[in-house]
Amino acid sequence: MSPTPPVRRLRLGLPRRVFSQVLLMQVAIAAGVAVLATGLFLAPLSDQLDDQAMRRALAIAQTTAAQPRITADLTTTRPSVDGPVQAAAERIRNASGAEYVVIMNKQGVRWSHTDSAEVGKVVSTDPSDALAGRDVMEIDNGTLGRSARGKVPLRDKGGEIVGAVSVGIEYDSVRARLIHTIPSLFAYAGGALAVGALAAYLISRRVHRQTRDLAFSDISALLAEREAMLHGIREGVVALGRGGRIRLLNDEAQRLLGLGTEAIGQPLEAALGEGRTTDVLSGRVTGTDLLTVRGQRVLVANRMPTDDGGAVATLRDRTELEQLGRELDSTRGLIDALRAQDHEHANRMHTLLGLLELEMYEEAAEFVGEVAGAHRVTAEQITEKVHDPLLSALLVGKATVAAERGVTLAVCEDTALPDRLVDPGGLVTIVGNLVDNALDAAAGLRTGDAGVRHARVEVALRTEGLLGRTVVLRVRDTGPGVPAEQRESVFTEGWSTKEPPAHGQRGIGLALVRRLAERQGGSVRVASAPGGGAEFTVVLPEGLTEPRPAAPEETR
Repeated sequence: MSPTPPVRRLRLGLPRRVFSQVLLMQVAIAAGVAVLATGLFLAPLSDQLDDQAMRRALAIAQTTAAQPRITADLTTTRPSVDGPVQAAAERIRNASGAEYVVIMNKQGVRWSHTDSAEVGKVVSTDPSDALAGRDVMEIDNGTLGRSARGKVPLRDKGGEIVGAVSVGIEYDSVRARLIHTIPSLFAYAGGALAVGALAAYLISRRVHRQTRDLAFSDISALLAEREAMLHGIREGVVALGRGGRIRLLNDEAQRLLGLGTEAIGQPLEAALGEGRTTDVLSGRVTGTDLLTVRGQRVLVANRMPTDDGGAVATLRDRTELEQLGRELDSTRGLIDALRAQDHEHANRMHTLLGLLELEMYEEAAEFVGEVAGAHRVTAEQITEKVHDPLLSALLVGKATVAAERGVTLAVCEDTALPDRLVDPGGLVTIVGNLVDNALDAAAGLRTGDAGVRHARVEVALRTEGLLGRTVVLRVRDTGPGVPAEQRESVFTEGWSTKEPPAHGQRGIGLALVRRLAERQGGSVRVASAPGGGAEFTVVLPEGLTEPRPAAPEETR
């Protein structure tokens, strides 16, 4: 036997979709507001109609009491259905539409009444207030039922109270007016409800398009996933509003840009300051995988506009990759230099072998001494002038690479740098970048009619200042130089006239040089070198530590 299919239970409750829930809630709110407004209007309307009826009755009573003829007839005649007072009261009642007009003496005996049988009898309600000279408005029950009443005193020519006038408006007519008003009121309320429902539908449709027919649970899940993703990924995410204000910074973006949560809500210029990073994130610089430098970090930025006029930018840290790429370039240069030295060494061995076979022993000895001493002299010259081991090793290696490329790398005679660097690694990076650029500019260049100009790079390192703590670096080359209009652009991230290397993009080296110099309170500038070429000068005011005090002589 086949299993019994499960019974589907009817689930009651709110619909799951945002569109349906918003529509239902807004219609419910509109209906509730319409019912509440109708109730609040009806509650005072009944009191207003009662007040109007009582004031109308009082006005008719006052008009009746103001007729002298009625006062004279009241004091000179007896109560009678055919009397002048009854006739005058009925005439006023018919003309005003009142339910009754009762005229009484001071004892409360009626001289007039709608029911002729009541003429000559005492009134059913207390007339003492009116007979005491006060106007009275009230809703009360009498012989004709419930009515809105107005009572006033009746005075003679001398102002003495001789009786009272009581006028009643049928209460059923007041209630009829109220009931007659209700359908119109409900019609207006229904129209307002229809307009509210239509507005709710249009708003819900807009919400439907913006939420893409998602349920509240789906939106909640998306928000939770968004938070987890933003704070879990290893890329920086920056969300910007229409006016360029920061709307969101995930943890990685705060780390890469050096910002805190207080930057959220601020304009980019106020949070980051002016520079390429701000230009890239704001969209003033367009493109994909744009390089920018923030502090000591090399960042790759991509920006995507959003439908609301803002944008979302992603940031990747390429500092380590750039360093590895530069190390790879240096390693390749060293490998090329070693390969060339291997070939040169083979040539020298062949030369030495030929000299020995020719039994030219003195020439062979002289040749060996000359070859061995050339490299030793270069290394000794550098280490004598540059005492920092990292920097001197860098310059020795660069001299070897320069020789292979046909460029002379010379350390100027006035170079003198003690081993007291505050940031040896930073200065190594500065010197390495400037020397690499100088070698690229000087290698293999010609000067037209003047023939081949000797390619040369000069490096000078010296100290200045009263305390001898300022480091001045000058790197000069015999290349084509930097045009005056481009001397500021060369320090911009991503700007370069060279072809990009295999590992990435160019335009980072000089930007890093400026950043490292400015981090130590220094500066970097470029000018034309004497005789042509470019001359880069870096000044680091606090590049060296204070001199060590001389050690006292040991006592014997």
